[in-house]
Amino acid sequence: MISKSCSEMAGVDELLALDNQICFALYAANRAVTARYRPLLSDLGLTYPQYLVMLVLWEQDRAGQSPTVSELGRRLRLDSGTLTPLLKRLEERMLIKRNRSSDDERVVRASLTGTGRQLRSRAVNIPEQLLCGLDVDPDRLMALRGELRRLLEALEGVEPSGQ
Repeated sequence: MISKSCSEMAGVDELLALDNQICFALYAANRAVTARYRPLLSDLGLTYPQYLVMLVLWEQDRAGQSPTVSELGRRLRLDSGTLTPLLKRLEERMLIKRNRSSDDERVVRASLTGTGRQLRSRAVNIPEQLLCGLDVDPDRLMALRGELRRLLEALEGVEPSGQ
């Protein structure tokens, strides 16, 4: 439990300083990571969001599963307006296919094609290539990942105020 309010912990001017904002540090880090992925993914013909979709599909495929589009959206924290065009482009490239359930036509499953499965073997070295040349201890990165996951859980567990 925090005993001091945020305004007591820092001066009012410091509260609004850009470099003191957690949101800006996360935003800038996200942009830098995405930029670092760009040349690695261009060899695969994927954008970063498409790569994230493929990661989920490769994971699910190895478990013998094909997620629904809704499940993909929840896992990636994407709404259907963002996810549908991503899936459409991946389908146009014949990396995935979408099929309506025979039990309930409202349910659409996404699965890999043979080409999509083969792409995994070309993508397997991307995480290592991304970290290559970074002067950051891998244990610190794993600890940071854990902290970010806990932050995400806290953020998702709190109702936004002002609504």
